Amino acid sequence: MSKWLLADNLVRLADDRAKPASEGNRRFHERRCGEGRKRINMKTRIIGTGSCLPETVVTNDDLSKLMDTSDEWISSRTGIRERHLVKEETTASMSVEAAKRAMENAGVTAEDLDLIILGTVSPDFVTPACACEVQAAIGAHRAVAFDINAACSGFMFALNIANAYIQAGIYKTALILGAETLSKIVDWEDRSTCVLFGDGAGAAVVCADENCGMLAFDQGSDGTKGEVLACPGRANNNPLVKTYQKMPYVHMDGQEVYKFAVTTVPASLQKTIEAAGLAPDDIDYFALHQANIRIIQSVSKRLRITEDKFPVSLDHCGNISAASVPILLDEMNRKGLLKPGMKVALSGFGGGLTWASAVIEW
Repeated sequence: MSKWLLADNLVRLADDRAKPASEGNRRFHERRCGEGRKRINMKTRIIGTGSCLPETVVTNDDLSKLMDTSDEWISSRTGIRERHLVKEETTASMSVEAAKRAMENAGVTAEDLDLIILGTVSPDFVTPACACEVQAAIGAHRAVAFDINAACSGFMFALNIANAYIQAGIYKTALILGAETLSKIVDWEDRSTCVLFGDGAGAAVVCADENCGMLAFDQGSDGTKGEVLACPGRANNNPLVKTYQKMPYVHMDGQEVYKFAVTTVPASLQKTIEAAGLAPDDIDYFALHQANIRIIQSVSKRLRITEDKFPVSLDHCGNISAASVPILLDEMNRKGLLKPGMKVALSGFGGGLTWASAVIEW
């Protein structure tokens, strides 16, 4: 193409772009731009919470009858005194109950839901997704449903995914859950890990809101350290490969996980709080993943915030991975701790290694 022809084409293209659009195209353009501006101004607001714990409570004293441990040994190192373990309950059944309570608290029906996201490392099936089981059980026929695996950060990752959908204007109302049956994937002969974990489910309903909701979010992953908290999956057993692998269980390097948490979590929270235009003193409550009381105390010290702003549920729930943040949030909500306008910082952290923090206006 000659330089003269190329120049002529460029002039024509500029002229075409300068021409006024047809009335229909102009209205379409204005409508899309207007919707875009409105979506950008939308926040993701939690409007209801719910949770479900198995009926059976197992105390530290109960565990001392099964293994060489004691209430003093467990509680002094972790802050955990008891946990709930399933008998008849399943990851799906607990999720369904938590979902129903969250929807009731939010004042929405299953027909209002556009999206269901469930964080878990312990679903009942490889497929279908646990979120699809919840969808069927509650009759949310309009909703898109899927699971994610981000371990202890699962609920927080689900919250950010829902926020992205809402910010994009794709969906308006979502049900997000964290649910675990950890008691089926821990080694009950390994006292260093089995005493830490419990079972349960937590849920929240979120929707688009122009006035309050999520103010800032941070998340990250470090796969190079994934082996410090891991649970192997099913081994290959096809006709070409024969394996005789024992049932795999969770294994954890507690010291490495602790070092990761006490450095990464306060840094993530600080970053998120600053992104929200706030200071740590402006936060009314910090709802952290309930892994270990010493981690929570360390985060409190590093942020120079008194421990009374860090509610706990691990004393009676233990570590429930993806479910711990929404269960704690539901307990806070139902106790009347959360008032309109309050600033709440949330943080999940764990296997992956993964972490995520959010600042929300209640």
